[in-house]
Amino acid sequence: MRKLVVGSRRSKLALTQSQQFIDKLKEVDPTLEIEIKEIVTKGDRIVNKQLSKVGGKGLFVKEIQQELFDKDIDMAIHSLKDVPSIIPEGLTLGCIPDREVPFDAYISKNHVPLHELPDGSIIGTSSLRRGAQILSKYPNLEIKWIRGNIDTRLHKLETEDYDAIILAAAGLRRMGWSDDIVTTYLDKDVLLPAIGQGALGIECRSDDTELLELLQKVHNQSVADCVTAERTFLSAMDGSCQVPIGGYATNKENGEIEFTGLIMTPDGSERYEHTEVGSNPIDLGEKVSRVLKEQGAYDIIKKLNEEQSH
Repeated sequence: MRKLVVGSRRSKLALTQSQQFIDKLKEVDPTLEIEIKEIVTKGDRIVNKQLSKVGGKGLFVKEIQQELFDKDIDMAIHSLKDVPSIIPEGLTLGCIPDREVPFDAYISKNHVPLHELPDGSIIGTSSLRRGAQILSKYPNLEIKWIRGNIDTRLHKLETEDYDAIILAAAGLRRMGWSDDIVTTYLDKDVLLPAIGQGALGIECRSDDTELLELLQKVHNQSVADCVTAERTFLSAMDGSCQVPIGGYATNKENGEIEFTGLIMTPDGSERYEHTEVGSNPIDLGEKVSRVLKEQGAYDIIKKLNEEQSH
């Protein structure tokens, strides 16, 4: 196998999960020579604005995808929740490895449980999805925007006027934080995860058969089926960073997949949610999106996307 160059964002988390994936590849073939090329994306450069205001998820992948097209890198290791549902022609997700915990982690000062936070308590999150779901269940709380890496957000919790913050559990775990720091993990009944949360997507050129064969050795098909249902729903709903959208699929013991899709207004006042069970992940994602559209969820998306374009 030729020497491989992996493209990764420069953040500590991105570099850590890239190295963890490279280690996995080397377990399959210890002779592999792999180097990481750090790439600064637009999303990394814009740290003082809410992502939903500057174009959303593609901000973390476009420059990396260009390096794939230019053949400056052989593969990119993305957090799948950052990857838009449409992959450019000529590129493909060559592998979806094992998934980390997909849920969100709630971290509060003095470990005060979410349901015990006093009225007016401030929760830090940069996600419309998290904010909307919290407000719908706890309208007495306040959501305040927060950005930065894990260390930065934990520091802001201690030093600024936040009573709690919500982070993806997967990032905390990959960075080696112990469970002690987490007040509680919020399951899907409290906070439905983001599409693809906890999963990685390994992107490469569609015609790179040698690399694609290698990647298949660390591919997890059951995880891939789940995230396919989630990403199909995202695509069918025309979902983006401007829309509070969630989706979570799990494998059932009988081999079927259960998928729940969610669309909300940012203030949490309107909620559209539906669950389906089936064996074809694409059909599942499309079916849930059809039901939610019939219920009126698409009106929210249309309105939010129009507001963004103005």
